[in-house]
Amino acid sequence: MAPGNEAYAPRNILITGAAGFIASHVTNRLIKNYPHYKIVALDKLDYCSSIKNLRPSQTSPNFRFIKGDIVSADLINYLLVAEEIDTIMHFAAQTHVDNSFGNSFEFTNNNIYGTHVLLEACKVTQRIKRFIHVSTDEVYGETDLETDIGNPEASQLLPTNPYSATKAGAEMLVMAYHRSYGLPTITTRGNNVYGPNQYPEKLIPKFILLAMNGEKLPIHGNGSNVRSYLYSEDVAQAFEVILHKGVIGHVYNIGTKKERRVLDVAGDICKLVGSNPEKAIDFVQDRPFNDQRYFLDDQKLKKLGWQESTPWEEGLKRTLDWYTQNPDWWGDVSAALDPHPRISVATHSNEDSWFFQYGFSRLTRSCSEINKDGDLKQDQQGLKFLIYGRTGWIGGLLGKLCKEKGIEFEYGNGRLEDRRSLIDDIRRVRPTHVFNAAGVTGRPNVDWCESHKVETIRANVVGTLTLADVCKEQSLLLMNFATGCIFEYDNEHKLGSGVGFKEEDKPNFIGSFYSKTKAMVEELLREYPNVCTLRVRMPISSDLSNPRNFITKISHYNKVVNIPNSMTVLDELLPISIEMAKRNCKGIWNFTNPGVVSHNEILEMYKKYIDPKFKWENFGLEEQAKVIVAPRSNNELDASKLKREFPELLSIKDSILKFVFVPNRKA
Repeated sequence: MAPGNEAYAPRNILITGAAGFIASHVTNRLIKNYPHYKIVALDKLDYCSSIKNLRPSQTSPNFRFIKGDIVSADLINYLLVAEEIDTIMHFAAQTHVDNSFGNSFEFTNNNIYGTHVLLEACKVTQRIKRFIHVSTDEVYGETDLETDIGNPEASQLLPTNPYSATKAGAEMLVMAYHRSYGLPTITTRGNNVYGPNQYPEKLIPKFILLAMNGEKLPIHGNGSNVRSYLYSEDVAQAFEVILHKGVIGHVYNIGTKKERRVLDVAGDICKLVGSNPEKAIDFVQDRPFNDQRYFLDDQKLKKLGWQESTPWEEGLKRTLDWYTQNPDWWGDVSAALDPHPRISVATHSNEDSWFFQYGFSRLTRSCSEINKDGDLKQDQQGLKFLIYGRTGWIGGLLGKLCKEKGIEFEYGNGRLEDRRSLIDDIRRVRPTHVFNAAGVTGRPNVDWCESHKVETIRANVVGTLTLADVCKEQSLLLMNFATGCIFEYDNEHKLGSGVGFKEEDKPNFIGSFYSKTKAMVEELLREYPNVCTLRVRMPISSDLSNPRNFITKISHYNKVVNIPNSMTVLDELLPISIEMAKRNCKGIWNFTNPGVVSHNEILEMYKKYIDPKFKWENFGLEEQAKVIVAPRSNNELDASKLKREFPELLSIKDSILKFVFVPNRKA
């Protein structure tokens, strides 16, 4: 700290990329240690960030989370003024070197353009007293293996890969705005950081997860590359010191003199989990250019009063313990664990990115609007749905529901198989969520699909996957209405046993081509973390005039098979699908009311409440097979997962009575 300078005391801090690894540790530390600071956490929630990382801060009155992208000038200008920001800690960036080799333009967009947007907003609003720009040791380029002298802050910048080049470019902009406009900037350049919450594309969490699962640890090249590692809490403390004591216009290395070869890191992790390094390590092809060493001079920061305090062995053990206790924190990370991962990052036009993904009314989200799973809740004013399936039964009901609830929505014009038209729809509507209620179920029933297989594949498989992929690129949650007609009673799920098929069970019914396509697309959609699959079965509604209503169908059959099935009462469950979108629910859900009901039980209720003179006949499956082209699926789905999320959910029989027969009762 320069003589005569008093410690800086911020009031309102904007932390960009706050749900990412390092920034979340910094955010949580500042919230805990400085309750009189207001922290505004901004993050677009990319693949390597999670709102869950900020759980320790979510109940604090001085914390506010906003989902948004730094490349939106409108958003940044608004925030600086509306939140009276006086300090920015700029962590948001694309950081994984491997990804930068295959997706370098996105690194330029995020790291350089995003930083430029922030700097320009600071210049225009003229209210920022401290701008801390977070860079990397990689901007110095490769350090000579023989030297004992680390790179001081005044060293020349010689980046060697697209990632470090974009970080160096961002630094040049920061320097220029400091010199040209007097912006009060401080830049940090840090060594590798490890610890809890880190997305497992990085070396240490990747090796930990692989070692925990007994899989090979892939080492690029011969493993001789040397790196320095700092524990996350030590780094958070370093930023705390720089925030308060750092000198405007200066650069600070956050580093350690303790170095380790990648091969040694792998060996230490193997020892911790009790595996043999010689058997566990797998040498793979090196990346295009792999710097041998980054070595920093850390004296300048130490003079401010900081030094690392967590020994390597202790930090590694803490990190292993965290991943052991939180193995599913990041969901499916199989792609990141690949030796040479390529995570596709969505791109957006600069003028669209804020409104396009999030909408203006979602800016003022407080911590009280974050649910128990760490995801953002939304009020209906901030929602806008894009719905596919305008002419379909469920799609039509969804639109009607949105009107009743005051939720803004539009129907998609594009065909699901036409990627370009889907992108055009999203740019036009700028939704917060997408609902897919489109697809082929048959005309009038699934038998139609047997003679129209290409049309069925095009709609149910190609169209659905295209929509899921476009939504993933645009960081949108897709609520996909699927079917539970991909199972049939078997030895482990016997008729009448009460044991239903769960979400993780693999489909076992391929009796109809319709079910084949639905089972196929459901399995493929498991690879899309942005999709919520809702398995609907034999849908029922209060509109007994609708020919698609299961009750209407069987009441018009000459004969029916009397067999219990899981079913979906749309009057109760469609509003729940909207709530699930607001809760950011993902994965597969059995979207049925709990329990089963037989055809005869439904028709008995129909006779009691609707038509006392109604009569019907039963026939068996063998006789039924003579009058249908494709077999039908009969099963029970386990709805306990949905019931846990929505405890008020009625059983199938109670729901049918409440929503269908009692309202339609004939006097």
